[in-house]
Amino acid sequence: GKMAAAAAREGSPALSAGEEEPPLGLDLLVEEAAAPSAGFRLTAVRREPAVRLQHGVSGLEPLAWSEDHRVSVSTARSIAVLEQLSDIHSGGQEMVIHRTAVPAPSAACLLKVGPKKEVAECKEKFANSVDPTVSQTFMLDRVFNPEGKSLPPMRGFKYSSWSPLGCDANGRCLLAALTMDNRLTIHANLNRLQWVQLVDLTEIYGERLYEASYRLSKADTPRGELGDFSEFQRRHSMQTPVRMEWSGICTTQQVKHNNECWDVGSVLLAVLFENSNIAVWQFQLPFLGKESISSCNTMESGINSPSVLSWWEYEHNNRKMSGLIVGSAFGPVKILPVNLKAVKGYFTLRQPVVLWQEMDQLPVHSIKCIPLYHPYQKCSCSLVVAARGAYVFWCLLLISKAGLNVHNSHVTGLHSLPIVSMTADKQNGTVYTCSCDGKIRQLIPIFTDVALKFEHQLIKLSEVFGSVRTHGIAVSPCGAYLAVITTEGMTNGLHPVNKNYQVQFVTLKTFEEAAAQLLESSVQNLFRQVDLTDLVRWKILKDKHIPQFLQEALDKKIESCGSTYFWRFKLFLLRILYQSMQKAPSEVMWRPSHEDAKVLISDSPGLGSTEDDQEEGTSKQASKQSLCDTGKGMDIDDTADDSLPQSSDVGGREPMEEKLLEIQAQIEAVEMHLTREHMKRVLGEVYLHTWITENTSIPTRGVCDFLMSDDGYDDRTARVLIGHILKKMNKQTFPEHCSLCKEILPFTDRKQAVCSNGHIWLRCFLTYQSCQSLVYRRCLLHDSIARHPTPEDPEWIKRLLQGPCTFCDSPVF
Repeated sequence: GKMAAAAAREGSPALSAGEEEPPLGLDLLVEEAAAPSAGFRLTAVRREPAVRLQHGVSGLEPLAWSEDHRVSVSTARSIAVLEQLSDIHSGGQEMVIHRTAVPAPSAACLLKVGPKKEVAECKEKFANSVDPTVSQTFMLDRVFNPEGKSLPPMRGFKYSSWSPLGCDANGRCLLAALTMDNRLTIHANLNRLQWVQLVDLTEIYGERLYEASYRLSKADTPRGELGDFSEFQRRHSMQTPVRMEWSGICTTQQVKHNNECWDVGSVLLAVLFENSNIAVWQFQLPFLGKESISSCNTMESGINSPSVLSWWEYEHNNRKMSGLIVGSAFGPVKILPVNLKAVKGYFTLRQPVVLWQEMDQLPVHSIKCIPLYHPYQKCSCSLVVAARGAYVFWCLLLISKAGLNVHNSHVTGLHSLPIVSMTADKQNGTVYTCSCDGKIRQLIPIFTDVALKFEHQLIKLSEVFGSVRTHGIAVSPCGAYLAVITTEGMTNGLHPVNKNYQVQFVTLKTFEEAAAQLLESSVQNLFRQVDLTDLVRWKILKDKHIPQFLQEALDKKIESCGSTYFWRFKLFLLRILYQSMQKAPSEVMWRPSHEDAKVLISDSPGLGSTEDDQEEGTSKQASKQSLCDTGKGMDIDDTADDSLPQSSDVGGREPMEEKLLEIQAQIEAVEMHLTREHMKRVLGEVYLHTWITENTSIPTRGVCDFLMSDDGYDDRTARVLIGHILKKMNKQTFPEHCSLCKEILPFTDRKQAVCSNGHIWLRCFLTYQSCQSLVYRRCLLHDSIARHPTPEDPEWIKRLLQGPCTFCDSPVF
């Protein structure tokens, strides 16, 4: 066991390009003498809840997990989207999942191959042709006849793909969806509940081809008439998408009128067509719709019967290389150069690179490209893995002085049936494959002097869920969970009568591994690591205490490093601990209570609310909390940890109350620290960007006074900054006024403003201005509120308002 663990660490499943190897603070590798590769024993544990799908899954690779923690499932009527939240307000131990759907369009998609009237005449002609090779080919081809007539209509989705983080107006992921009848659209979820279609690329591409007379370049020879069956087929196949994939975000520079340069983000979407062409769309960010399309270039791949594509993105000596990896249904795999005209600092290959050339009839049905760091060659490299039949083809690419080195091979003996789905953890290069018999393989790349080898082990889902069939898998962004689409397997040698499709979750990491990864995180953002924080949340809710090693490691980090990320992590742990000690509501939630409940106007978004309700904090908090809890999944009779006396009816109640008050005081202190740090940031921006700090809609004087009001708070940088700002302001105060009664709004509380007539306004946590309009934004976990940017706001305030929540890192809607 020890040797395997040492070997594993030596050729560590490498990190993404250009990263140092992080110190693993804890020795997390489990030893088990019997296993051949004991360093990597994986114990998969079931995670509730299982999500029942309303319709059967459709298409290839029906499951995808986005960088912002949303799982999309292609089904026969819609794309079901399950968003994972690490909820700070719920005491239930189950995963918290927010569910939405992208409905399939009701009308069938007819590709534009010519003028309407002419197309109708040609269809009539082919359908009634005397030549059976024409009439039957035409009638049975679902691209020509998507609405079916005598055949059932084509419903559902063929494939869906998530963009990287930071593409929509909220800075989250976009969803590209391809329907069974070949309509390619892009959707965004802008208001939590509903998905909006931003653009229909099939329609735009069809119009472009029509205007260019279905020629890709001016030099193309004019083809035949639409009345020729071969030309009719060609025009359809040049706009029938097979797959589409997003590139990473790249920056382009634009010059303003005053010759100032500014960076504009853009993202590319590559669309692979049936006739082997690839269209590369370039979109400006944030993507808002048709007006965000910068360009669309079509290139020829020269691959027969293409089946799948993936982006190749490689960094070498700070030069970024890019290309497209395309696989064929007959077996070959190659990388094509992509010239990005408008993107600075990007390079590409001189000619295509063939990774596998045999026409061996093993269809390539999934390709993943993972950036890694080569520990022996001391450079970044790319690992390309492709599922071919029941085998995994892998290829290691690295650029050395001699040029591009390509090592390739196959991993055999993994599955007895073809691989139906493959997914990869981009952070450490681990690959997961599954066949439909409920068997999943975990493949861990281990570098050797020359290339690499794979350690692999079996995850039998039958041990976790009982007998199941599997239809797709996806790994969460930080590798904590595996989502699996399952239906019932055979019982007593008989197939089930009905199929119930479910998305089930399995843990891939232990609590200790998740905690270590959060402590050593290079991202330093809790929202981007929701899958890891959810594992930690689960553990604390189960045990009702924060493990000692985690508390000590976190306190050490807070002392040694100035980052507020660790304070936010601490706040998260305290809030979950507070939740774990809440009693489950004893009365039923829907039954009306007969005593008059005291109504609280100030809906304070954080946990510890305003100063004046600190006295009755616990009771009020408990009642407010019980509305959020359903008490479901709470182990009420779990014996608590020794350090916590259980509350009994006789006299054991006080220690629990005291404990809750103590945690609440800690929460208040951490929130206060985070508020002050953010206030310093806001004041820094005010100082940099204003002439005499005139009324910039930020209550500058109020924030300064608030920071200076606490005698216990002594921060030299804050004092110096405030001194400079007050000198700039001279004696001007620019107070905020209540919009209802025009009284001055004093700045006594960081969360709300109360005027002398008792009107209460909540404060925007990004600018500390009082939100006096009916509409404002809330962060994803309903932790704090923020105002909308107005047209009068200067650029720097708009930039501040784009920030995430200062307490939980989640985006603001």
